[in-house]
Amino acid sequence: MSAMRFQPKEEDVPNGPFAGSLLIAHPSLRDYNFKKTIVLLTAHDNAEGSLGVIINKPMNQTLGEFDPDLKDSGLSSIPLYKGGPVAPDQMILVAWKWAQNEGSFQLFFGIDEAKAQKIVEEDPDFQLRGFIGHSGWTEGQLEGEVEGGSWLISPITPDIEQEDSLLMWRAILGHIRPTMLLLADEPENPSLN
Repeated sequence: MSAMRFQPKEEDVPNGPFAGSLLIAHPSLRDYNFKKTIVLLTAHDNAEGSLGVIINKPMNQTLGEFDPDLKDSGLSSIPLYKGGPVAPDQMILVAWKWAQNEGSFQLFFGIDEAKAQKIVEEDPDFQLRGFIGHSGWTEGQLEGEVEGGSWLISPITPDIEQEDSLLMWRAILGHIRPTMLLLADEPENPSLN
């Protein structure tokens, strides 16, 4: 798959989802699969549906630990993430680079091992990640969830480089709507407060 280049600007974010945007789970979203998550939306079509991967659910495992056949490959240290509840038996390799000085984000999605190795050899600034499963929505489903308040939409920001998944979610949520941080800090069970 060829690279996609996004040049995100906060003022350009429409009300609806679009490929190359981030879906930020609203603090009140309680679905176990998506609670406090960030989804990198890689494909979106009003008639066909949407596809993306959760970028802040690390599995604390590398590709070499997950697949013994890749233990001695140059890709063995790629970190793995739970990409979503759809197709949990499949892995998607992704390479991305945030070029802050250019204000752009370059993404290779669904690449094979040879392409991943070549990308990193040619430009070590690319980060490689593996995603087990993905997130998907059928026609109109994601639009309904956004309209219902389950998701906030953000352009891609350098905050996706943060290691801590909860801090990443909080940082991007705070950039979109700072008042949301009050909801983000609510205890799981308010009666225990």
